[in-house]
Amino acid sequence: MKYLFACALALASSLASQAQAADPPNARQELTDVFRVTPNITRGGRLFSACISCHGRDGNGQPQGNVPAIAQQHQRVIAKQLVDYRHAERWDLQMEDVASTHRLGPARDIADLSAYVSGLPREAPEGTGDGRNVEHGGRVYLRDCAGCHGAEAEGNGVTLVPRLAGQHYRYLLRQLHDTIEERRPNMPPPHPQLFEPMAVDDFTGIADYLSRLKPARRVLAR
Repeated sequence: MKYLFACALALASSLASQAQAADPPNARQELTDVFRVTPNITRGGRLFSACISCHGRDGNGQPQGNVPAIAQQHQRVIAKQLVDYRHAERWDLQMEDVASTHRLGPARDIADLSAYVSGLPREAPEGTGDGRNVEHGGRVYLRDCAGCHGAEAEGNGVTLVPRLAGQHYRYLLRQLHDTIEERRPNMPPPHPQLFEPMAVDDFTGIADYLSRLKPARRVLAR
């Protein structure tokens, strides 16, 4: 009896250890693992074939604002968003499915895919606003946002600040509202506090101003 009990205890301990080993890494650890990988851009291009139906072959998304332009975005920023979708730290049913381990594998897949996408050229802006609040939006952006996102909205791959220049107007506007309405859990402070007192003209102006910018390629180093 003691022998059977000991065997059962050993088996339970073994199964528990296996289950723990199989647990997925948390978002921070997985992102660290991604950054340690030397990406294979050719392989990333093959992985990108699954993204073409929404983001387009050129990665420039849809001007209607449903799908963002991801071409020429910082590699590390793209990787972070994919990891966040995988760990429910950013919400979108389709992207959560795409980023899941069932469709996109381990850290190497994310590293390869994000490296390929970051190398795609960003086309001239298409999805812009009506232009009525562009000047106002530019002033608000330079006052409140340029300190982190850059004077040309070029972002910073090292600090995981996304490039906003040339993004579709409607997509940018939706992200601003999603932040205010707490639908972007991975949006770091001080964004919600910064957006809270803003009016509609501020939002439309910022989004329109950013959608018309096209910074130099050189600022997009990894």
